[in-house]
Amino acid sequence: MDLNKIGFNENINNALAQLNKAGLIAGRVALEHKRLYRVYTEIGELLCEVSGKLSFDAVGRDDYPAVGDWVAVLPREGEGKGTINSVLPRKSKFSRKAAGMTTEEQIVAANVDTIFLVNSLNEDLNLRRIERYLTLTWESGANPVILLTKSELADKVADKIASVESIAFGVPVIAISVHEKQGLDSLNDYLLPQKTIALLGSSGVGKSTLTNYLLGYEKQLVQNIREDDDKGRHTTTYREMVVLPNGCVLIDTPGMRELQLWNSNSGISESFTDVEQLATECRFRDCSHLGEAGCAVKQAVVDGRLEEARLNSYFKMNRELAYLERRQSKKAQADEKKKWKSIHKAIKAKHK
Repeated sequence: MDLNKIGFNENINNALAQLNKAGLIAGRVALEHKRLYRVYTEIGELLCEVSGKLSFDAVGRDDYPAVGDWVAVLPREGEGKGTINSVLPRKSKFSRKAAGMTTEEQIVAANVDTIFLVNSLNEDLNLRRIERYLTLTWESGANPVILLTKSELADKVADKIASVESIAFGVPVIAISVHEKQGLDSLNDYLLPQKTIALLGSSGVGKSTLTNYLLGYEKQLVQNIREDDDKGRHTTTYREMVVLPNGCVLIDTPGMRELQLWNSNSGISESFTDVEQLATECRFRDCSHLGEAGCAVKQAVVDGRLEEARLNSYFKMNRELAYLERRQSKKAQADEKKKWKSIHKAIKAKHK
């Protein structure tokens, strides 16, 4: 495989060279399944596992490879297998807090240039969810583009586009219909050779349908919309990187039932520029926007210049981040304590 076609460049080559280890080659993770990885390399596709050292040194799940990562691989060419010795530096990563009560980062896609935030124009269109996706995308280092799918099923499409644009400042918003072949030409500005696009969105919004269209064949199973609630059925079950006929790299992802924030302070600032700009006009610099005199934010709500639901979304995400930071601090303390306990145990064993 010609790695240059899937984004290999001088920076990746230099990072590999700095490892200064004979026999290593570069590869890009196309699929992850229970700590086994399908990796594209110059000698072909390899099934890889991580080295013992990488696993031992890993502090959290984010230290392991993710789909889209460039990795250093020691190949076992005759077997079609290899060992991943290192994850090479990432230029971007879309992360969320792992589902459940654990305080861990889950990298959904790495080394992405543009993220297509896919939302259906049916009754499931949710502005608050789009705000959350935008926040995580801005934090990732990639550029967001909002795709509104299934336009053939929707009424008042122009009004819905306007409502999305009202909370997505400067972000392209494109309505498309794969079935009716509408709006798809607008995607050509992003689907470029050597660029990587990630498809993110809830279950049933049309990511698999779009993937099949862009590939030109039925790779992903597509199921019909349920009649009882107007939602599509979940089809994609794992993250996978595929290469489109023109050389653009596409990462398809399963629908996310939970989308919890992860270290997204700058992402919130990008997503809520209107709220934070209003905050600079408050009488008090430490205004909480909860009822203080001279609060420009609350006045904007009263005047109808800012939706109260959007302000509440801003508050909710900031509270979520504050809680996450407290959990991360406790986890860091626990990890440090565990580390030193292991060191002291090893020292005692050595002197016995």
